[in-house]
Amino acid sequence: MRSLASYIRGIQNPAAYHGHGKTNNFFEGWYFKIVSEDKSQAWAVIPGIFRGLASGRDEAFVQVLNGKTGRSWYHVFDPLDFRASESEFDVWVGENHFHSRGASLNLPQLQGEVKITSDLIPWPVTLASPGIMGWYGLVPFMECFHGLVSFSHHLEGELTVEGQGVSFSGGKGYIEKDWGKNFPSGYIWMHSNHIANHPDASLVASVAIIPWLNGEFRGFIVGLHHEGRLHRFTTYNRSKELQLRVDDSHVSWRLAGSDGELELKAERKRGGLLHAPLKDAMHQRVEESLDGVIEIKLTENGKILLDSTADIAGIEIFGDIEKLLRI
Repeated sequence: MRSLASYIRGIQNPAAYHGHGKTNNFFEGWYFKIVSEDKSQAWAVIPGIFRGLASGRDEAFVQVLNGKTGRSWYHVFDPLDFRASESEFDVWVGENHFHSRGASLNLPQLQGEVKITSDLIPWPVTLASPGIMGWYGLVPFMECFHGLVSFSHHLEGELTVEGQGVSFSGGKGYIEKDWGKNFPSGYIWMHSNHIANHPDASLVASVAIIPWLNGEFRGFIVGLHHEGRLHRFTTYNRSKELQLRVDDSHVSWRLAGSDGELELKAERKRGGLLHAPLKDAMHQRVEESLDGVIEIKLTENGKILLDSTADIAGIEIFGDIEKLLRI
C-alpha cells in the first residue's frame, strides 16, 4: 500500500509511476509517439504493466502500432521485467527503456535509440490542479487517471524499422499516459502536433463516460497548445460543449469557454487494434489510427487565432458511444 507521502508525490508527478504497492486491479501505461521529419514514419510505442485480480494474470507489455500500415503488435513480458520510477518518467520493460530524454528499443519491429533533444512541454501541474485532469486528479476513487507528459518535442536518432534503417532526426514526439483500474466504457480521444502552418501547435482532446458516486457523467478535456499558450476547454473549468456529433466517418465537436471557442472536425479512419485494460485482463478492443485528419478552428473575442488542418492524428473511438452522447 502506498504511503500518504508517496500518494501526494504521485499526484504532483503525473509522468511518474503510480503503481508501487499495487498488487491487483491496476494498470499503467505510457503512450510514446514518434514521427519522422518527412512524416513517412509514424509509430506509437506503449510500455506498461497490468495487475489482474485473484486470477494472477499479471503481465508487463510493450504495444507497438505502425501508424502508416495500421498493423499492431502486443509483446508480453514477465512482470519482473518491469521497473519504473515513482519520481520521474523513467520506465524499463525488459531491454526497452523510456524516459524524458528518449527511448532505447529492442523489439522485433523497432531497434535502436531515439533521443529527445528539446524540453518536454507537459500540461502544467499546480497544487490545486495537478495536470490535465484538474482537481479531478485529486480524487482517489477515479476509475482512470490521465497525464500529459509532453505536447510536443524534437527527436534525433535512427531506428531499425522492420529491418531497415530509418532516421527520426528532425521529427516530432508526443507522450501521454493513463493509470488506474480500467479504461472508460465509452470514450473519444484525438491528438495531433502536426498542424499545418503552426509547427509549434499541439492538440489533445478527449471525452468519456466517467463513473461518479452513484451515477455517471460525460467528462471532457481539450487542450490546444499554441504560440506558448495553453487554451483549455474542460469540464472542471466550466467550459461548455456546444455540439458533439459522431457519425460513421467524422466526429464534429464545438466548445466554448474562458479561452475562446474551438471547433473540431475529425475524420475517422481504420487503424490497428490495441489492447486496453479491463478489470480482469488486457483485451484487444481499441481501434486506433495514426493517419487521421482534424480540422481545427480557434477563435477568441471574435478573432481567429488558428484555422488549420492537422494530420498524422491519433484518433480512438470506443465503446458505448450512444450512451456517451446521451448522458
